[in-house]
Formats: sequence, structure tokens, C-alpha cells
Amino acid sequence: MERFSIIVGDITQSDAEAIVNAANTSLLGGSGVDGAIHRAAGPALLSECRGLGGCETGKAKLTHGYNLRARYVLHTPGPVWQGGGLGEPALLASCYRSCLTLAAEHGIRSVDFPSISTGIYGYPLPLAATVALKAIMDFLAEHDLPERVRMVCHTEAAAEVYRQTWNLWYAGDRDDRMR
Repeated sequence: MERFSIIVGDITQSDAEAIVNAANTSLLGGSGVDGAIHRAAGPALLSECRGLGGCETGKAKLTHGYNLRARYVLHTPGPVWQGGGLGEPALLASCYRSCLTLAAEHGIRSVDFPSISTGIYGYPLPLAATVALKAIMDFLAEHDLPERVRMVCHTEAAAEVYRQTWNLWYAGDRDDRMR
């Protein structure tokens, strides 16, 4: 799909109009992607986040990007993996949909996502990739904005899981496969 791609990179260096922060519910920074985004954006991001009153798992809130190349940050707390029987897939899908909806409402044309909940929250990467890609592709099929969405994976191994999952579900034929 022309509007969606999978890349390897550092999301804090993204040139997208908005990047997604795999946040915790306090929105006050943490480890992994969350800590990296807060460090790169600078103290003004933390100050703005303090005024937001946190965020529920599966929802999203928008802030400015401050020292980031991205103009905005979409913060979304993902679910902690507890075996999959406590609504984790629905909550994870809601993270992606909430971010994309918020982006569309604000006229944001490009969004870069990390792999939400697959770090310290322990969501198995192959399962998370299936949920993430279905939520993203379903949204893009029904909305004009954002015009470009990328999954920004921290490692080539993670990107390969996302590519294989995309190819399994969305590649019409061999020529459509992501490599």
C-alpha cells in the first residue's frame, strides 16, 4: 500500500508530522520509547504532559513535539501483556485507532508508530504486529488522513516480523510483498 510502510530507525529522529509515544498512563515519561521521546523532546514536553492528567490505556492524547523534528507527539498507553485473555488485543487495537483518529481530527498528514506494548509491557511481537497492522490498514481504508503512516521498528528483526505479517495478510501477490 502506498500510504503505509515499515522501516527501521529511531522514532525520535522521525520527520513525520506526528510520532506516537508508547507511553505509560501517567504520560510523565518512563523507559524505552517513552523515555527516549521525553529526553529528545526536552523538559517542555514533560511540562505539557503534567497538565493532561494522564491517559487511559487504549486512548491517545496530543502534545507538541518541542525539540523533536516531529511537530506533534501522540501519546498512547498500551496494554501490559497478561496472556491475552484480559482484553489486550482490543486495547492494543484501540491505541492505534485512537492515535489515527486524533491525527485525522487535527489534519495531521503523516504519523510514525513504534511497536506499542512489545517492550517492557511484554506483548508478543508477532501477535502485536497482527493487531497493529489490522487496526492501521482498516483505518487507512476508510479515511483520507493521515496520508502516510509508517511503522518505525527499532531493529531489523522487528521490522521483518512486521513485513512478514503484512505480506501474510495484505500482499495480493508476490509483487505486492514488502521486502
